[in-house]
Amino acid sequence: MAKSSQALLIAALFFFGLLGLAHCHDFVVEGRVYCDTCRALFETRVSKPMADAPVRLTCRNRVNGTISETVEAVCDDLGTYKITVDGEHEDDICEMSVVKTSITDCDEHVPGKDRARVVLTHNNGVVSRTRYASPLGFLAKKTLDVCPEVLKELGLLTTVDLSTL
Repeated sequence: MAKSSQALLIAALFFFGLLGLAHCHDFVVEGRVYCDTCRALFETRVSKPMADAPVRLTCRNRVNGTISETVEAVCDDLGTYKITVDGEHEDDICEMSVVKTSITDCDEHVPGKDRARVVLTHNNGVVSRTRYASPLGFLAKKTLDVCPEVLKELGLLTTVDLSTL
């Protein structure tokens, strides 16, 4: 009888422990910022991480557009960031953006990579508290000398033999 009481107590503690996790409303948003050194409009093996770039998460109400949350962080040496966000934002549109570039000769936003939308609610079937934002990028003013080789490796650039024309 004592063993069954102990087992019931352990099961109850485990169940209530899981309930506590289910009501945790903190989210962690992770992402990265890079400099597109080949102006390829996407990350390549020679893209440069943007260390020390300040980033911002902004959540706005879907109906009236008022800002409900703003959190800022700075990228580490690998160009990555982690931001902790409190509470549910089911009725909000939340987006990551770069406040400013940290590389002076890489300051033009990659088209479509200036913002990354992030869903911050537990009511969407995602169990994890961690949300991953799409990479945010800037274009270098001048491409690296190795870029043609990199684009060839990706099958995006071919050499034309003019003698065959």
